[in-house]
Amino acid sequence: MTKTEEFQELRPLLFSIAYRILGSVSEAEDAVQETWLRYQATSTRPGSAKAFLSSVVTRISIDVLRSARVRREEYVGPWLPEPLLTDPYEDPARSAELADSLSMAALLLLERLTPLERAVFVLREVFAFGFADIASAVGRSEAACHQLAVRARRHMEAGRVRFKADRKEREELAERFFDAFREGDVDGLAGLLAADVHMIGDSGGKAPQFKPVVLGAENVLRALATFAPLVISSGGLVEPCQVNGQPGSVFRDRNGQVLSTWALDVLDGQIQTIRTVNNPDKLGHVGPVADAWEALREAHRAHRPTD
Repeated sequence: MTKTEEFQELRPLLFSIAYRILGSVSEAEDAVQETWLRYQATSTRPGSAKAFLSSVVTRISIDVLRSARVRREEYVGPWLPEPLLTDPYEDPARSAELADSLSMAALLLLERLTPLERAVFVLREVFAFGFADIASAVGRSEAACHQLAVRARRHMEAGRVRFKADRKEREELAERFFDAFREGDVDGLAGLLAADVHMIGDSGGKAPQFKPVVLGAENVLRALATFAPLVISSGGLVEPCQVNGQPGSVFRDRNGQVLSTWALDVLDGQIQTIRTVNNPDKLGHVGPVADAWEALREAHRAHRPTD
């Protein structure tokens, strides 16, 4: 097998590692590309291409994360990971871990870890790497990696909410939610929201949104009731799909260009959290991005009552 063939076979795994460490599709793709350039430049073939490439992409991702954290401290409003509609890496033996680690909630918990803790947790808990390979990847001893893994696991378990609904139940509830949204059915929406539901929007100051954070069923319902008629009257499209392994939707303007993505957390048969990514800088990989400000103006014009 040639170097190119080896790399292409492992590319899905490398991207999935980098994305979970970075929470960014664009940065993960750049890390994978840089990994290929370094692999191409090596004069010798490693004994294990998987171990070598995973180590390289991990080290690159750690360096990128350290610099990215400085930028995120200056970010306007709430920061959410870039939405991922499809994870290119599949492993039936670890499907539960892969799905759990991809959710917005899990990625936000990972943000609380140090870059080293985050990398060790991803390699160990998500992808089941041995500690020898992890130590090589992060440049620490195996004993140190054991300690990092324990600390990371403790932090993650402390903050994790267990979403007990199975996939079919989550998808059915999400379908009812988006159907009610499209129909402007306020009562239908109200029956699906948890009393303490949160609606969190990431616009980066570059797109319109109701509020960065909306708390409580009454306030979230008011926001949805305001937004739904604008989408409907302007010919906007609500396209249900998986967003980071959770039920969600891509919102598009009447021309099919992307306005935002929504991801839903479901707990005890109700929607607990709605996370919307509206920042156009985070949506380019989903498809052509709409001018959200112009779409909003068109929506207001379309919704304005006629004399």
